[in-house]
Amino acid sequence: MQTAQPDYFTAYQYVKLSRDANGVLTVSLHTNGGPCLMTAQTHTEFVEAFYRISQDRANKIVILTGAGGDFITDVDWSSWGNPGDPGIWSPIHDEGVQVLENIANIRVPVIAAVEGRAHVHTDYLLLANVIVAAEGATFQDVAHFAAGVTPGDGIFTTWSYRAGAGRAEVFLINPHPVPARTAHEWGVVAEVTPNGKALARAHELAALYLKVPEITRRNTRIHFIQPLKERIVREVGYGLSLEGASAADLVKSKQTKSERQASTANVA
Repeated sequence: MQTAQPDYFTAYQYVKLSRDANGVLTVSLHTNGGPCLMTAQTHTEFVEAFYRISQDRANKIVILTGAGGDFITDVDWSSWGNPGDPGIWSPIHDEGVQVLENIANIRVPVIAAVEGRAHVHTDYLLLANVIVAAEGATFQDVAHFAAGVTPGDGIFTTWSYRAGAGRAEVFLINPHPVPARTAHEWGVVAEVTPNGKALARAHELAALYLKVPEITRRNTRIHFIQPLKERIVREVGYGLSLEGASAADLVKSKQTKSERQASTANVA
């Protein structure tokens, strides 16, 4: 039975980690104990956290969730700096690839549990083998096309893999909240539970999976994730380059608009 808690469990500000005696690791993303707000700081921290999780063989099952049932709800754009600066975008680009590769490299079954809003980086959730969502859960992408940026960081890769390219394009180019029931019909969500029961159901599934021999569990995850991992390697670096160019152009257009407004005000 696994009882020891390694040092990395307390190393992160935005990732709460707890592991039970059977080796079921619960990963809860948060900001100050509440719903997670995506920032440049969380982005960096997630890369290392998921790497450490993937390397720890004491983790027998991984459950991915968010504080209070919400996953990631919004983005603090001010934390990222100017994406038009190559020195700023280069680490964002690298981290964007690395975090997905590190989640994909978790070599045990991964279960995602969503009770409420999953509106940013749902690609992390779609790297799970199973998503359990409460009736009131919603899926959306507020961080890309809706904000004026190309959805290049893996969000299209994962949604097109799980739901099909047509549904992924509509989901991303006409962003609106997708209810859990619809995501279930698309094949993205495996089970819909009553509100407040998603995380408990994830633990029930973990207990079920633990009845299977460890090597079988590990090899099944490795086998199932391989096709999606190949797409991540092929597509996400390129997609992030497109996203970076669009983000730089967005900043430039906002600056131009601001300068024109200032010029008009001065003339008046």
